[in-house]
Amino acid sequence: ILLDTETTSLDPDSRLIQLAYKNLETGAIVNQYFKPPIPISYGAMATHHVTNEMVAAKPGFIGSQEQADLIKLLESSILAAHNVLFDVMILKNEGVKVFQYIDTLRLAKHLINCERYDLQYLRYYLNLDVKEAAAHDALGDIMILEKLFEHLKDLVKTKLNLETEEQVLEKMRELTKTPILLDMISFGKYKGKKFAEINRIDPGYLQWLYDSESRKKQMEQNEELIYTLKKHLYLEKF
Repeated sequence: ILLDTETTSLDPDSRLIQLAYKNLETGAIVNQYFKPPIPISYGAMATHHVTNEMVAAKPGFIGSQEQADLIKLLESSILAAHNVLFDVMILKNEGVKVFQYIDTLRLAKHLINCERYDLQYLRYYLNLDVKEAAAHDALGDIMILEKLFEHLKDLVKTKLNLETEEQVLEKMRELTKTPILLDMISFGKYKGKKFAEINRIDPGYLQWLYDSESRKKQMEQNEELIYTLKKHLYLEKF
């Protein structure tokens, strides 16, 4: 299933306010708003334009038919989303467990060379024809996500010379779990320099950066940064 959520914030304890998903096997689409048990942050409102007043009369998600249906569906379905671990976290907060997933964000980073990888940027960069999709609306994002998912499936199939749908989906799941090896650093005193060059001139900086990032809570860690630093510090083999 292709899924997107809008939430009260980006925090680890954030809660669901809109759920949209499409079952690719049946074509069925679910799109519902829910009243969260905590207030919507102003930052979230500024992104998706859903206010507390707009969902005040909506039902809660936990205990709803939508929750029961999604729990059952995910027992045997692969969930695909853009930055999927955020949605997995949100669904966990709502009592829904995800067993299998594909991340179109990480797949795009593996397969496409471009400046940015947010869903709206990829929509225009790849010329995905979704004229009626609204930005920062879960249903609109699902429409774009479906086009992106099909594009990434085609890339995986052709680039890796795979034959069956099962092989393609398995490779997509495998790439989802494979972090990206970063080439250049995008912040700090060495912004714009390659990690390999920094490792030659100031390896202590990379060690300090690794130690600092590793001390963060797991949900706040930059997995790709840690993966890259481990490689250059020889904590993992290339």
